[in-house]
Amino acid sequence: MKEIIDIVAAYEIAVKEGKKTALATVVLVEGSAYRRAGARMLITEDGQLTGAISGGCLEGDALRKARMVIMQQEPLLVTYDTMDDDDAKLGVGLGCNGIIHILIEPVNDHKINPIILLKAAITARDNAVLVTLFSLEDRKAPQPGSCLYLTNDQILPNGLAILPYKNELLEDAKNALNSRRSVIRAYQGYTAFVECVKPLISLVILGAGNDAIPLTRMAAILGWNITVVDGRPNYASVERFPSAQKLVIAKPEKVLENLEVNEWTAFVLMTHNYNYEIAFMKDLLPVNPSYIGILGPRKKLERMLDELEENGSVITERNLETIHGPVGLDIGSETAEEIALSIIAEIKAVFTKRNGRSLKYKTTLIHSI
Repeated sequence: MKEIIDIVAAYEIAVKEGKKTALATVVLVEGSAYRRAGARMLITEDGQLTGAISGGCLEGDALRKARMVIMQQEPLLVTYDTMDDDDAKLGVGLGCNGIIHILIEPVNDHKINPIILLKAAITARDNAVLVTLFSLEDRKAPQPGSCLYLTNDQILPNGLAILPYKNELLEDAKNALNSRRSVIRAYQGYTAFVECVKPLISLVILGAGNDAIPLTRMAAILGWNITVVDGRPNYASVERFPSAQKLVIAKPEKVLENLEVNEWTAFVLMTHNYNYEIAFMKDLLPVNPSYIGILGPRKKLERMLDELEENGSVITERNLETIHGPVGLDIGSETAEEIALSIIAEIKAVFTKRNGRSLKYKTTLIHSI
């Protein structure tokens, strides 16, 4: 999602500067590659690149082809076969072992274009589906490209109405939305990359001490929505937390009134104020957020949960599953920056349902599509 945000921002700058652009999207990967389907890159006519479709080895050639697409205003499907030992024809040693299909689309000033669909995905508060349609069988055939954006509440078609298989494609998009999984589908000589795009993680940090600063900086790099909460206005300030989208200065019982909580919201409690945190936890537990991280030793958490139960709070199995204390992955963190890294990594692992182990021990594919 951070890549999409950067691409949309770069496109808006290009429009202001009167520059023509093209969007390159990895639509299908056979075998292994540095980037998977869904990786994107915006190319301006003067050669500025935003995003990435590889580790840097394909961008140069894609730039040349994108300029041709901008000039001709016709989408182009490009294939790079990195399983071919003769990598010299690409001018690079790719070091991968796969076939990468990239669709390059001109971005024009039509009412709905590929960037409009990406922009809609950024603002979605829930899962969304983007459909990119292309022809592998006949590369000279029309390449429809970005043809659909879909959520439970909104649909943005882009040329979908003229497709003879539109109903079948729309049904597959709805299924991908419900299953929350990206898929590849075939229709009458065309292939669709039906991509499930997950919304941004919203990180709520309770506590505006110095150790919260590196946590907000790292979350900002990932493009997460960041809220910093504290009862002290001189701590929770824009000067100290320029990366935060929102600052909340409130007593613990008033905090949730200022927040919009959904399944993509993560809470990290690091106020170093036990009474503030236990008062907040009393209101937070019934909300059942997907992640609650609590800084401090395990004994602190156990004491907190015991006191909450003694005072009438009901702590469910769901609560216990989502509470992470001590917070973070075990990577030997000592400094505030290292602790922030372990917290960010744990949150990412929880929301992607991964275990945080080293990839060297993984026996299945890293990516399912």
